[in-house]
Amino acid sequence: MDPYEHGEEFARSLDADDPLRAFRDRFELPGETDDRVYLLGNSLGPLPRAARAEVAAELDAWAERGVESYFEPPRSWIDADSRHRRTMADMVGARPEEVALTGSLTTNLHLLLASFFRPRGDRFRVLIERPAFPSDRFVVETQLAWHGIDPSEAIIEVGDAYGPIDEDEIEQILAERGDGVALVFMGGVNYLTGQALDVARITRAAHVAGCPAGFDMAHAAGNVPLALHDGGADFAAWCTYKYLNAGPGAVAGLFVHERHAGPETFRLGGWWGLDPDARFRMDDDAPFRPRPDAAGWQLSCPPVLAMAPLGPTLAMFGEAGMPALRAKSERLTAYLEWLLAGSGALEQITPTDPARRGAQLSYRVNDADGLRARLSARGVDVDARPPDVLRLAPAPLFNSFRDVWRAARLVLDEA
Repeated sequence: MDPYEHGEEFARSLDADDPLRAFRDRFELPGETDDRVYLLGNSLGPLPRAARAEVAAELDAWAERGVESYFEPPRSWIDADSRHRRTMADMVGARPEEVALTGSLTTNLHLLLASFFRPRGDRFRVLIERPAFPSDRFVVETQLAWHGIDPSEAIIEVGDAYGPIDEDEIEQILAERGDGVALVFMGGVNYLTGQALDVARITRAAHVAGCPAGFDMAHAAGNVPLALHDGGADFAAWCTYKYLNAGPGAVAGLFVHERHAGPETFRLGGWWGLDPDARFRMDDDAPFRPRPDAAGWQLSCPPVLAMAPLGPTLAMFGEAGMPALRAKSERLTAYLEWLLAGSGALEQITPTDPARRGAQLSYRVNDADGLRARLSARGVDVDARPPDVLRLAPAPLFNSFRDVWRAARLVLDEA
């Protein structure tokens, strides 16, 4: 017996039984009508309504108190980077001292690779996924070039252009070639296919081969349950403007496992990586001694306006709880998958096992950008990766089952 039914009435019945349905009203959704469907949370999450007041409060503090707002309540900007560490740590399955809120995703990856990509002799290769997010590949290529290493000789890829990425193959590569690998670096959730990788398993295989494992969690944070500490990952970084809905240019996050917190782990220096009591000392002879936690990878004072929306959105995640969000996410994608099943115009490249994917289904189609444009004209916003991949990402905090039903109907009409 089919678990679902076609038709809008059934979709609305699923919404009526959804315990998270009220969160939708806490967002300003593009279009703000029942007929506009926004399935782009994997690219840019929508605006939390409460974020306006948070940004306005920071602007008011700037206008009224100037630099004193760094040091005195009610804003105390000097602590802005640590204010949300515990909540963010819970989000990614880490300890608070293993997380820092700083910089942007790609900047943080460069900072982390400066610490963890340490080629020596014949151990200089980097194992990455295929397809890797373009910026991740640029990070690896330029880090290799910085060390005088030819990327064409040093990059090892696992997977093909449309996935999936097989952990068995990763283990085999590391068993056979691991003595030449200096770093394993992959996405926690693949940006193109939506496949969720087994971070703990990959990390174990890397460590057996004698190299660190790091992860880009941009498509994983706020999307799938994470356990960075228990999984043993050496480092990770993520943005907060996708599933975490903190807005364009919002401050990013990074994770460094506590075993690397000591001064023996090299890191590039900046004054915000120091112990807070030492930041304002005018001592030209004092060497850079980073604080012994993930915040020791920070460089500059936090971008206050870019951090302001984090409070409201993390509060919603804390209120909803990742178990409930994950349960709804699995139902949304399963419903979407069922509605689109059997179409000869769509080839699903996202794993069918809910445990192996996040809040995204990807399909190979003819002329993905043209299909995206036709859907947009009819009120459904999705993402295209030309020439032939369409990505649909129903996010459980703000998307409804009716959104999924309407999107699927129009995709089938237009594909």
